[in-house]
Amino acid sequence: MNLTIIGSGYVGLTTGTCFAEMGHHVICVDNNTEKIRTLQSGAIPIYEPKLEELVKKNVAVGRLEFSPSIAASIAESEVIFIAVPTPPNTDGSVDLTYIEKVAREIAQALQPEMGYKVIVDKSTVPVKTGEKVSQTIKHYAGPNVQFDIVSNPEFLREGCAVDDLLHPDRIVIGANSEQAMNVIKRVYQPIHAPILETDVNSAELIKHAANSFLALKISYINAVAKVCEKTGADVELVAEGIGMDKRISRHFLNAGLGYGGSCFPKDVINISRTLGIPFTLLEEVEHINDTQHIHFLDRIRDRLWVLKDKKIAVWGLAFKQNTDDVRESIALKLCEKLCGEGAIVTATDPKAMHTAAPILNPMGVKLVEDMYECARDAEVLVIATEWSEYANADLQKLAGVMRNRIIFDGRNILSPANLRAVGFEYHSVGRPSVEEA
Repeated sequence: MNLTIIGSGYVGLTTGTCFAEMGHHVICVDNNTEKIRTLQSGAIPIYEPKLEELVKKNVAVGRLEFSPSIAASIAESEVIFIAVPTPPNTDGSVDLTYIEKVAREIAQALQPEMGYKVIVDKSTVPVKTGEKVSQTIKHYAGPNVQFDIVSNPEFLREGCAVDDLLHPDRIVIGANSEQAMNVIKRVYQPIHAPILETDVNSAELIKHAANSFLALKISYINAVAKVCEKTGADVELVAEGIGMDKRISRHFLNAGLGYGGSCFPKDVINISRTLGIPFTLLEEVEHINDTQHIHFLDRIRDRLWVLKDKKIAVWGLAFKQNTDDVRESIALKLCEKLCGEGAIVTATDPKAMHTAAPILNPMGVKLVEDMYECARDAEVLVIATEWSEYANADLQKLAGVMRNRIIFDGRNILSPANLRAVGFEYHSVGRPSVEEA
């Protein structure tokens, strides 16, 4: 099939590339001409495992193209996917400016002689956005244009988005016509996964409800972690015991600094506020997450007494491992607060240095490529992102460069027993501390 993807960010580029890998002909559109030139040259502007090699492969065989023109791309495509950003406003609501703008551009490009088109919301949008997109296209398009609107939410995890697209748990298709449903089922025909057929509004809500529930699990285990810290219990063992119940599962029961990224914060806020329906449970989920890193910082402050002029190293800047995305990163919030109290902060990340630099440089954070040099002469090392490089760190080498052997592990990725053997003082989230040998 011939497909257009409007928006070449994390969702759009990965989706378009994977559709090309399935055998479709895909045109990825973006209004950022510099990004288009970068993609046409064979490079990609983001880090996502496996993605670059798939982009190069499918460009080479002619299944994947990049263009700045919505109108030209639509004329060649049966299905148009909208995958533009939907960032949060300052009040927590979702900014749908890009969605509305693209809907108008699609409408103005549609012509009756093009035949029937299916326009798919791939972006994460509030419930009833599909209705607004349909109204906008009808308002701005000429007469006799034939189209349907579909909601096909993405469930991609940055860091493993390619696998999530090619091997999904499920595919949700929200359509209000049988014709549109059948078209999108053809798009996914190469994928062997359960398909849930719904109406448009239900599909939009499924995305928000799923993300909000996962956020709830994270905040729940972080609340349990605070109880563990007061009682001497081990949150890892508690989570293991809870997760063995097949009704609950172990997934997302990982105590730490809380969730970040572009989806969870926005979805929790959106589902509880946009519709004007009180959802106090999710308000508490948001509150627990917002205060988790503050509680962690309090523990660092209690240990060091005064943060001013103390050198603190931070390992990890991306909001999670295997991505260079720093949107809503808890690590950056920690850096900001540490700098605000006068600490001397050095930081590193395997992939997110370039995306974090514009935010951290004005704060005075020193970015260091080498993880051990980052920790040199540090009073405390903070682990803020769960990269495997940090989980497998050479502890003897680390001990040799730090001023004090004190680690605050915000992701519970290190072994207390291994740290005890090397003589570290170790503090994690919801687990008993290891005193310095």
